[in-house]
Amino acid sequence: MENTRCFFAVDLGATSGRTIIGTLADGKVRLEELTRFPNNLIETGGHFYWDIYALYFEIIKGLKAAVRRGLQVESIGIDTWGVDFVCVGDDGALLRNPLSYRDPHTFGAMEEYFANAVPKEDVYKATGIQFMNFNSLFQLYVMKRDGNTALKHAEKILFVPDALSWMLTGEEVCEYTIASTSQLLNPVTKELDARLLSSLGLGRDLFGRMVMPGTRIGTLTEEVQKMTGLGPVPVIAVAGHDTASAVAAVPAKDEHFAYLSSGTWSLMGIETKEPIINNVSYERNFTNEGGVEGTTRFLKNICGMWLLERCRKEWGDDAPADYGVLLSEAMKVPAFQSLINPDNPVFANPADMQGAIKEYCRATGQHVPEGYAEICRCIFESLALRYRQVAGYLKEMASFPIDTLHIIGGGSLNEYLNQFTANATGLTVLAGPQECTALGNIMLQAKAAGAVGGIFDMRRIIAESVTMKRYEPQDKALWDEAYEKFKELK
Repeated sequence: MENTRCFFAVDLGATSGRTIIGTLADGKVRLEELTRFPNNLIETGGHFYWDIYALYFEIIKGLKAAVRRGLQVESIGIDTWGVDFVCVGDDGALLRNPLSYRDPHTFGAMEEYFANAVPKEDVYKATGIQFMNFNSLFQLYVMKRDGNTALKHAEKILFVPDALSWMLTGEEVCEYTIASTSQLLNPVTKELDARLLSSLGLGRDLFGRMVMPGTRIGTLTEEVQKMTGLGPVPVIAVAGHDTASAVAAVPAKDEHFAYLSSGTWSLMGIETKEPIINNVSYERNFTNEGGVEGTTRFLKNICGMWLLERCRKEWGDDAPADYGVLLSEAMKVPAFQSLINPDNPVFANPADMQGAIKEYCRATGQHVPEGYAEICRCIFESLALRYRQVAGYLKEMASFPIDTLHIIGGGSLNEYLNQFTANATGLTVLAGPQECTALGNIMLQAKAAGAVGGIFDMRRIIAESVTMKRYEPQDKALWDEAYEKFKELK
């Protein structure tokens, strides 16, 4: 292969992580997983922490594996989940493992913050970010209120991907896409909001310099070079938020698309040049997160395959273990017997998911689904109809026509749900690739190295490197009738 170039991606999720080698050659990109490892929560002293040292160790291990393979690593990029951060002392040492967004210390924090600091509407106007109790804004508020020692003595606050890059390079940055998840960043100024920082008693100097995806942070320290056997390899600030990296890899040919990152949770949105912050987006709880090349990811969180995952655990041996057989059985059931709103709070974390679905159907005067096939069909049809509803909101608020929906992530392999989504939304659905997060990470490194051009050049290469499946809308009248029924659900 001509002009082969290798890039090292670290992709960290809330339960596991991977190191991946991306190879760019002959106008195509190829991924190979080097290592995979768990990301364990540590419960101690009444709190939940991430083990940042364990994650750093796994990155070093992955780099050593690349060296053993004789790979010529051109650069390194790290993406992770959002909102969480590390406090660094004035002696350049971590003051404590970072608290996890799953820690219960922020329960009730939003309401307290709005009452004592900045009103809710003002926070949304400044940030355009949806309200979740674990956003960094509320974590910092609670830490300040409770006299958290690490925060009290912090010389710098670094979001998780930035903290790991700092451990590799010694350089402190604040990458734009990960900062946007904090509910501290103003998407218009593209800087941390002075009023919100002041409400926490924090100065802007506590955070690293703001950098955009594709910026070179620095090179590996001599310490890391000795440990791994690598030279002064650059570390690139990719889109540090994993969803931002995933959206960067959507293989779209132009701007007229929506995306659905489909997995345990579904993230549905559009890419815009400017944030959309108004009364409608506030009421519908849409979020404006940072994207690549100064764009905004305007999106909404939707409950996704979490519903089915929970039911499958509850069914155990009473349902087919083979996923394909389960779906095939569900498709034999009559359509639209039972519908739910997947985002109703009763489905957030019930002790009995299938029981919650049955009770919802009973309470709304519908057929109560019995058995795994009927419940599975109910979940798929309901998700597709919820996607239609959110797609309708996006069409209303977008400044451009939306003619294609790209489904990415693990859910892109679900052919039945993909077809249902095309039927419900009336949009052409293009499914794939599954590995968008790693692809986005790799391609942003390639862009920083001058190996590819702008975002649509990246997307063109990805489109030519992967196989996508196309789904066209069918049975319009049936789905229109079902949607009317769905809208009446309370």
